[in-house]
This record gives sequence, C-alpha cells and structure tokens, in this order.
Amino acid sequence: MAEAYWNDTLIAKSDDIVTVEGNAYFPLEAVTPGVLTDSATTSVCPWKGTASYYTITAGGAENKDAAWYYPEPKDAAKEIKGRVAFWKGVEVRA
Repeated sequence: MAEAYWNDTLIAKSDDIVTVEGNAYFPLEAVTPGVLTDSATTSVCPWKGTASYYTITAGGAENKDAAWYYPEPKDAAKEIKGRVAFWKGVEVRA
C-alpha cells in the first residue's frame, strides 16, 4: 500500500501504483476528493507526452502545481493514463 501526504494530510492511498522514472503514479480515484484543483500549467516530456497539473489543497494550505498527470500519454507511457503523480514536498510512503 502506498500513501501520499502533504501538509500532514493523507491525500492519496492505493495498492495499485505504477512507478515511472522513480515517480509513483496513483489511480486518480485513489486521491481524496476535493484535494486537487485544475491548473493551467503544462509541460512536455518527449516520450510521455504533454503533462497537465493540479494544485493540491490540504490542511488549510495550497501547493501549486504539485501533482501532474498525462491526459493523453504517448503509447510508450500508456500505463499511466488515468493516474496522477506528486512532487513539491508531497511525501509518498510505500
């Protein structure tokens, strides 16, 4: 079971994790409802595609663009479709 914490708050929990480049991708449905807010930020990975971001709100604070996902990943990364990964101080515990 993997868990993601930010601001001393559990924000995601799942035993169905896909790890890519050292990042744990959680199923979107494993994230606590109301924690993620859409962001306009995007970035491009040559082999995964275009990433979109979420801002995390937990414990009364916001962490801008601290979660990302690939809405339409390239074929090489199709296993992360419908999944989200975290950074910017989010602690993932396995």
